Amino acid sequence: MQYAVNGKDWLKKDPSVILQFHKSLYIFIREGYMISKKTKKWKVNAAYDIGSPMRKSSLSYKEYENPILVFKRSFEEYSIREFDYFISGIIYFSQQMYRYGPESNLIKPYIHLTKMLDAAYLILERGVKNNNKKIK
Repeated sequence: MQYAVNGKDWLKKDPSVILQFHKSLYIFIREGYMISKKTKKWKVNAAYDIGSPMRKSSLSYKEYENPILVFKRSFEEYSIREFDYFISGIIYFSQQMYRYGPESNLIKPYIHLTKMLDAAYLILERGVKNNNKKIK
């Protein structure tokens, strides 16, 4: 979107990038939804010492301790359909310059998506336990 606002057009060089971006986020949102529904079955391994506040990224201390909460909270506030609308809006507005902005608020879904990406990284880093079996 920043490229569209600044008048730069990087999509002309490789238009397939936008489709790859859309598909990646589309799949990530659905997997995040499945994670949010399995919060009672899964437990993330204990957190490492935070060390610096930058390590937490966009997450609160509670979310850093249990990154699965991020997915649960995100899908309590927004449905999959609303996240799809957000992704479609991002794709639409990133394709060319627009004089006017989007009709809906894109900030809150963006914040949730950023937190989900940070939480997913922590889950991959630490691993998850499901009925005393470690999942990677």
